[in-house]
Amino acid sequence: MKLQGRTAIVTGGARGLGRHYSEALARHGATVAILDIGDCRAAAAAVNDAVGRHACLEIPTDVSDEIAVKAAIASILEGTGRIDILINNAAVYSTLPAVSFADIDIAAWDKVMAVNLRGPFLMVKHAAPPMIARKYGKIINVSSGTAYKGMPAMLHYVTSKGGILAFTRALSRELGEHNICVNTLAPGLITTKESPANSARVAAIRDRVLQSRALQREGHAADLLGTLIFLSSEDSDFITGQTIVVDGGSVNT
Repeated sequence: MKLQGRTAIVTGGARGLGRHYSEALARHGATVAILDIGDCRAAAAAVNDAVGRHACLEIPTDVSDEIAVKAAIASILEGTGRIDILINNAAVYSTLPAVSFADIDIAAWDKVMAVNLRGPFLMVKHAAPPMIARKYGKIINVSSGTAYKGMPAMLHYVTSKGGILAFTRALSRELGEHNICVNTLAPGLITTKESPANSARVAAIRDRVLQSRALQREGHAADLLGTLIFLSSEDSDFITGQTIVVDGGSVNT
């Protein structure tokens, strides 16, 4: 129960890896605000059942919309009185078709940047002030191993995830004086049953990715949770501005 009494926000927390992050934080004692553009109720109910208590706030939110973000933060503060942990996980990825850089539609490019980069910025802009007031906080931005290795036919996504690495470094310099740690979790290819839209894409790259790893096995959501809790807890109070790649050693620096 490393996070007993803490309030955590998980954007994109109702589906995919975000759903696993939400449950892990709740299992360690946090009250978890699940923010997602879709219906959060089923995810919140499932997490509550899993941990045996009412652990979740469910707040449908488009993180690219500043008015929606401000309203979500106000709701969280009204419900819990504090914000201790922010997981910037929401991103556009699974719905993106593989496409050459020359054929990326401007609207698609802008949508990826709006969610994947503007979203974390807006969340920090409005969630950090309560952390600053308490002189403590943990911000974990979710990037991707593709930011280090590149990935063909996904230039908009990979560019956005590379931006997250710089976002973390710069933000850590601004928030350090307030005792707020800002770090990045960068998963590699993770196999989940929740992402059928990715199945063809995963099948095409799976063998190559596994062969690139020092630990040559599939990566699963559970492999990410120890690092997530570490970065969210007091165990990492002297770590900031860093990126931890969890991918079995595919990115090996």
